[in-house]
Amino acid sequence: MANLPQIAVVGAGIFVKTQYIPRLAEISDLVLLKYIWSRTEESAKGAVELAKKHFPAVECKWGEEGLQDIIGDDSVLGVAVVLAGQAQVDMSLKLLKAGKHVLQEKPAASNIGEIESALAGYNSICSNPGQPIWAVAENYRFETAFTEGKRLMADIGDMMNVQVIVEGSMDSSNPYFPSSWRRSFKGGFIVDMGVHFIAGLRMLVGCEIISVSAITSHADKTLPPPDIVSSNFNLENGCSGVFVLVVSSRSPKTFWRVVGLKGTVQVERQKQDGKHGYMVLFYGADGKCKSSFYPFCGVNEELKCFVHDISKATLKKESAYEAEPRSSFVEGARDVAVLEAMLESGEKNRSLVHVKKF
Repeated sequence: MANLPQIAVVGAGIFVKTQYIPRLAEISDLVLLKYIWSRTEESAKGAVELAKKHFPAVECKWGEEGLQDIIGDDSVLGVAVVLAGQAQVDMSLKLLKAGKHVLQEKPAASNIGEIESALAGYNSICSNPGQPIWAVAENYRFETAFTEGKRLMADIGDMMNVQVIVEGSMDSSNPYFPSSWRRSFKGGFIVDMGVHFIAGLRMLVGCEIISVSAITSHADKTLPPPDIVSSNFNLENGCSGVFVLVVSSRSPKTFWRVVGLKGTVQVERQKQDGKHGYMVLFYGADGKCKSSFYPFCGVNEELKCFVHDISKATLKKESAYEAEPRSSFVEGARDVAVLEAMLESGEKNRSLVHVKKF
């Protein structure tokens, strides 16, 4: 136990309690959770109480003094930052400057300006080899379904068209519905939810989105505007596609579909045998369909990858270590950039907007 890499979690909200603690418990043979921090003592203690079932020695920290305790503890190699979207970049940079590896929850940043400032700050920290890893947790790039979908893309021939349709379920029954930070965040639920779907899209097609033309609208007045985006997009390989995101629908459905000259790949969110996950369908040149179901595993795989990376980076402290690119801050930034371009196009009455490159 003493030889396991030790990490801290900064944040004690819903996602920490329902995902981080259970998923870290599943890999307790690989990592030790040493601290959970929150702004308030009450919040931190609530999360620690849950975590103690799996990590009996986990400690509770809160406020500035508690944060400094984590920063000053050299045994803590990495920190998961799971805070309100507006606060995450500043907290991540503070920890990175202190030499901690960081896994920051999505979105990578609130806008392009914050991304540029964040990258400048991070690059100034990383001027020498052996500097800390900054990963962003979006988890879709770690789902087995998307790994398999990407593999099958080699068999569809030249890409002809791409469709991403998302009909979400963000209503009053969803625990994130009352979230104040998402309601004061520019782009709100579109950005917070949308980075997942853009990540899945970019992973499947294997190339960048260079420009978009979008319509945005506001239908559900219980949600912040906009709550609908309908966009055409152009890929750097010359293919085009459509991206539709409806934040709240009575009939939730999500799928990515890539049509090629020789076949089609579709990844669709489904439930099978009581498990939530994705159905991956491949339509070959013969018209026959092959399908496989993959339960959700992205958060678990992402955490395992981060633990592996920080362990390896610590062993190679005096030399450069190349962390898993799927979780890099830049990948998360590229997802935000696509959505910001769509929102900008919507504000400009469907004008063509080029996606900022990172």
